[in-house]
Amino acid sequence: MNDPVRLQLLKQIGSADHVEGLRNLRDQIHEHMEALLPTRPVEQFNEQLNEVHDAVIGRSVILAEAEMARLGKGSPPVPYAYLLFGSGGRKEQTLSSDQDSGVVYVDPVADSANVKMYFKELCEIIVQNLQRTGYPPCEGNVLSSNSEWCLSLSEWGAKLDQWFDEPAWEAVRYLLIIADGRCVYGDNRLLDELKDLFFSDMLNHPIILQRMLDNTLRHKVLLGFFGQLLKEQYGKDAGSLDIKYGAYIPMVNSIRLLSIQVGIRETSTIERIKMLVKAGRLSENDAVIYEQAFRILLRLRLMTTEEQSDGLYANNGKLSSRKLTKEMTDELKSSLRLGKKLQRAVFKQTMGRLT
Repeated sequence: MNDPVRLQLLKQIGSADHVEGLRNLRDQIHEHMEALLPTRPVEQFNEQLNEVHDAVIGRSVILAEAEMARLGKGSPPVPYAYLLFGSGGRKEQTLSSDQDSGVVYVDPVADSANVKMYFKELCEIIVQNLQRTGYPPCEGNVLSSNSEWCLSLSEWGAKLDQWFDEPAWEAVRYLLIIADGRCVYGDNRLLDELKDLFFSDMLNHPIILQRMLDNTLRHKVLLGFFGQLLKEQYGKDAGSLDIKYGAYIPMVNSIRLLSIQVGIRETSTIERIKMLVKAGRLSENDAVIYEQAFRILLRLRLMTTEEQSDGLYANNGKLSSRKLTKEMTDELKSSLRLGKKLQRAVFKQTMGRLT
């Protein structure tokens, strides 16, 4: 279904020539998409919403390149790819989204220090642009402006080797973040090469699978032993449901780990489910019910409270149980039971590969 208002706003985003104008368009698209949420099929809504996020982020990068040129820094000295991680990498952003980003660039043949400084300064402007446009920085500092996440291809190779050789909790978390990486601007071939390094290292470090399994199963679904929904007990969110970490993330993590084991490079959860069927790791029947459950969780996550503070769009992933109809509650419980089933399947399949 074509949406002429959204298409017009996308066109304006693509020609915005300053951050203030881009912010105004982001606000307009936010209001427009929020109004459409109750009426659109969730997969279509999610696809269109993430297309908008990509457009805003890509334009922010272009404006940052122009600012670097205006400051006398020139154009990018070597090809690069601007990467999104987290829900952005998976094309599963909500109306609000923080920044999880990185950069990979071609190894320079000379002046490597100057090249590194260029990208450091460029990424600082990009992060500032996105913050002014309403995207708060990642609390974990997984940001392109962090020198640890802005590296040449060979530097990324060394970084991945380090993480694979020292499977501490943080290193494993970072490796799972890389698995969700997607190029939103620049040379996509650099991401392909980065993923080549990632998957070749996976083959040489089977012990990592055990660590990834531990990480994958740490978030439990919010369904009690007797089938009751487990609500937040304390604080301002008391009585609400943690849709993000108690429903959505357990399914995302499980499908991601199954996908990593067979070298699937797609990053969206639904695409990963489809590829797992092709790889013979999920039956067509299981894939259908997992997809259906995941769509329900996507819609509920899109419904989580949006808060705007200091000009930033924020979302804590909590949903008031009062917003759920009986039908929605029943669908959520069914999806959570499937989430538990999926976690058991992931444990069984992964342990089978380790023994």
